[in-house]
Amino acid sequence: MYSINYSTHFDAAHFLKDYPGKCANIHGHRWEVGVQVSGEQLNEIGILIDFNDLKRYLKEITETLDHKLINDLSYFSKINPTAENIAKYLYDLLKGKINKEFPDLILDFVEVWEAPQSKAIYTEGS
Repeated sequence: MYSINYSTHFDAAHFLKDYPGKCANIHGHRWEVGVQVSGEQLNEIGILIDFNDLKRYLKEITETLDHKLINDLSYFSKINPTAENIAKYLYDLLKGKINKEFPDLILDFVEVWEAPQSKAIYTEGS
């Protein structure tokens, strides 16, 4: 099994509804995003998936969040934009993009850091 990782970031604000503390107020983060993709087979030149493809997919997704209030996205109209929920949101969108062009690859996980010491990870369970 081969795996590759890629990371990027975006800047965005959010607030947590019904949170009993400061995070109930609008505040921003430099959200760091890390992903891992794996698969059994490399292509004819020895690549699992081109880092440029992974970079392009993530950029298309994170650009919709960059310098936005995440709460305003329709996906988050009924759920809080926590790091956990943002990780799942990114996972679902990225998985769709990867599976469309590379059906044999597995998106292992998406990690989202809202601070250097605080991250959430989403992966599909078995």
